[in-house]
Amino acid sequence: MPTPSPFALPHDADTADGLHEDVLTWFARHARDLPWRDPDCPPWGVLVSEIMLQQTPVVRVLPRWRDWMERWPAPADLAAAPTAEILTAWDRLGYPRRALRLQEAARAIVERHGGRVPADPEALRALPGVGEYTAAAVASFAFGIPETVVDTNVRRVLVRVLDGRALPARTLSRAEMRRAHTLMPADPDRANGWNAAIMELGALVCTARAPACQRCPVARRCAWVAAGSPPPDEAPRGQAWAGTDRQVRGAVMAAVRAHGRVAEGEVRDVVAAGGRLGAHRPEDAQWERALAGLLADGLLVRHDDGALAFPG
Repeated sequence: MPTPSPFALPHDADTADGLHEDVLTWFARHARDLPWRDPDCPPWGVLVSEIMLQQTPVVRVLPRWRDWMERWPAPADLAAAPTAEILTAWDRLGYPRRALRLQEAARAIVERHGGRVPADPEALRALPGVGEYTAAAVASFAFGIPETVVDTNVRRVLVRVLDGRALPARTLSRAEMRRAHTLMPADPDRANGWNAAIMELGALVCTARAPACQRCPVARRCAWVAAGSPPPDEAPRGQAWAGTDRQVRGAVMAAVRAHGRVAEGEVRDVVAAGGRLGAHRPEDAQWERALAGLLADGLLVRHDDGALAFPG
C-alpha cells in the first residue's frame, strides 16, 4: 500500500503548490498539440480519443481519430453506422471490442441524452464501455469538471515523486485514488490543467523504461531521484503477443478487414498469406479458440454459407 501523501497535511500546502506550479509551467511549454485538446473539439471527440487511447499510443491513434471524426462527427452518426464499417475503420488500433463499445455508447447517448455527450460524471459512467478513468477524463477535459483523473502515467509520477519507488503496484488502490484526489489543486481551472499536465509528464518524461530525469521539472522534489533511482521491486512484465490467442484473433480480423468475407475453411490460408502471424503456426485448438472468441464477442458473424464477416 502506498505511503500516505505528505501533501495531505495542511502545513505542507506550500510544497504541493510548488509541485503544481512546476508541472503546470512545464506543460505550458511542452504539451503536445493534439486535436482533442483543441478548445473547439466537441466532447464527443474527447470521448472518442479516450477510448482509442486505452492501451494504444498517440502516434497510432492520431490518424484513426481524424478519420473517425470525419466519418462520424457526432454520436448519432456512429450510432447509425454499419458495424462492419466501424470495425474496418478501427483498422489496427487493437482490442477491437472497444469499437463495439464505442458504438454502444453512441447509441446510449442518442437514446438517453438527445445525442449529446453528458457532462455529469455519473451519467458518463453509466455509458457502455466507459469506466471510472474515462468518465473522469471526459468530465475534466471536455467539460472542465475537476474529477480526479488517474491513469498509468499519473500513478507512475506520483509513486516516484512521493514514495521513491520505481513503479506503482499492478492494480490501482483506493488509497492511491484518495491521495491523487488530495493532491488536486483547489482551483477548478488549475485542477483540470493538472490532470492533463501530470499525465503528459508521465507520457513524455517520467516514462516506465527510460525516464528522462535530467529534463524533469520536479526532479528536485522527487523521492525516487533522491534515493538514487532504485530499480522496481519486480521486473515489469511486457505484454506477450507472438504466439498468443490475441495475435491469432488480430490476424483473422485483418484478413476479414482486407477481404470482406472469408470462407471459414480458408481462414488459415488467407491469414498465412497475409503474413500477420510471422513464424507462428497455431494448433487446431488455438484456431478454434480464436474463432469462437471472435464470434462470441460479436466481432465476427458466420453466414449460412460458412463465410466469416464483420457483423451488420
